Amino acid sequence: MATIIDIKIPKALAAALRIPPSDPRSQQIRVLKKLLKKARFTEFGQQYRFDDILLSKHPGKKFQELVPVHDYNKIYEEWWKKTLDGVPDVTWPGKIKYYALSSGTSEAASKYIPVTRDLLRSNTVNYMRQLLSLIKYEEANKRAMTKGFLMLGGATDLKRGKAGWYAGDLSGILAKKRPFWFQNFYKPGSRIAAIADWNLKLNEIVEHADEWDIGYIVGVPAWCQMCMEMVIEHYKLKNIHEIWPNFSFFVHGGVAFEPYKKGFEKLLGKPIVYIENYLSSEGFIGYKTREHAKGMQLVLNNNIFFEFVPFDTKNFDTEGNIIAKPETKMIHEVEEGKEYALLMSTNAGSWRYLIGDTIKFVDLKNSEVIITGRTKHFLSLTGEHLSVENMNKAIELVSEEFNISIPEYTVVGFPHDNFFAHRWYVATNDKVDAEKLCTSIDQHLRKLNDDYATERDSALKEVFLEVLPEEKFLKFMESKGKLGSQHKFPRVMKGKMLQEWEHFLHNL
Repeated sequence: MATIIDIKIPKALAAALRIPPSDPRSQQIRVLKKLLKKARFTEFGQQYRFDDILLSKHPGKKFQELVPVHDYNKIYEEWWKKTLDGVPDVTWPGKIKYYALSSGTSEAASKYIPVTRDLLRSNTVNYMRQLLSLIKYEEANKRAMTKGFLMLGGATDLKRGKAGWYAGDLSGILAKKRPFWFQNFYKPGSRIAAIADWNLKLNEIVEHADEWDIGYIVGVPAWCQMCMEMVIEHYKLKNIHEIWPNFSFFVHGGVAFEPYKKGFEKLLGKPIVYIENYLSSEGFIGYKTREHAKGMQLVLNNNIFFEFVPFDTKNFDTEGNIIAKPETKMIHEVEEGKEYALLMSTNAGSWRYLIGDTIKFVDLKNSEVIITGRTKHFLSLTGEHLSVENMNKAIELVSEEFNISIPEYTVVGFPHDNFFAHRWYVATNDKVDAEKLCTSIDQHLRKLNDDYATERDSALKEVFLEVLPEEKFLKFMESKGKLGSQHKFPRVMKGKMLQEWEHFLHNL
């Protein structure tokens, strides 16, 4: 069997894998022009004068001047909705054949995100780049690079729409469209991958686990951890390396890994390499390119044009909604250490699209970022400005301090005795004193966030904490039909989801 290193890569793909030696701004302008040229004759391109933008001396600024910012509701109602009826050439040339169903972490109804053949090709190039970057990792087990890839994703059995399109989890679409040369490496295989029931899928994986030689595990941390726990229990093992001795790489994304790391490492027999990637339904945004990188490097030269909106009260209201004409910056205008909301224009027909993530540049020279949270998932009842990044760090610290695994948590803000309070719901199956855990989280947050520390001595009077078994969080997601790899538990509970969560807990 050919190894990954032996595979002959087509010339066009080989050229695409080589990153042009130019500055970030030049790469991004080239990407923007390429996208505009391809989409200039679409309905969207005609309405927003893509030809005029292409003729401009400063296409980036002209693009920002002529094209409005879109969130999902705006672009869906005005544009994408037509494509579900089979209308071609709306925001991207041709008909849309695939849609990634995405509910984020709070929306009740599924979002239909267009996935074009062009986008799938771009994703494949980025996967190859990420794979080749692993050769540079000094601590990596090079033998593992020729072993199996266990990918825990959505079902590949997609549902068919009336106009001939298919819809499902992005991971399921990607698995269904995986390159032919990858078939020998891909686990759990086509039959198991098509199973929609997550419990059944995990049980099938466990039954066949001893037949595979796994070098990589790819997926959302919570589900990968659960899968390994089930394998260890079923085969009566001490750790996962007893059955998969070549397991050396864990590729993860979608949520911060810090809350899961303690529980994850308890399942290992030896150290592994953790590699974070930034893959959304709208595109493959970036990945960790170096062993000791602070963050993930944005992919600036592969069909995504990025813009960055300072995440502050000038550009967003108190509910996290973006204003009509926000301040936007290009890659050469951003600052290290500042928080930005991400806008993307892609070869799937997303234009100045707010994906809902907030990021922070941690290394400008290498265009490396970390995900800090969501535009609508933060707590600032009294001006505490508590971000998901702060929360994740506090959970990581108390997990180490108490030697416990906290795979899930959520936080609620509410009025309390004429002032305000936070309530934490923490998932752990380990024994812990809830009062001591609450005090420790509060103390860590005071050190991590000066605004929080100030408000804790004034209007934010109380912090409460309730410890729940992990099963409660999973059952809630199951009750909402959101059990699976594409669904993440919200770190901040608000609105309708909060009402449903409280009703769920009250009726246990």
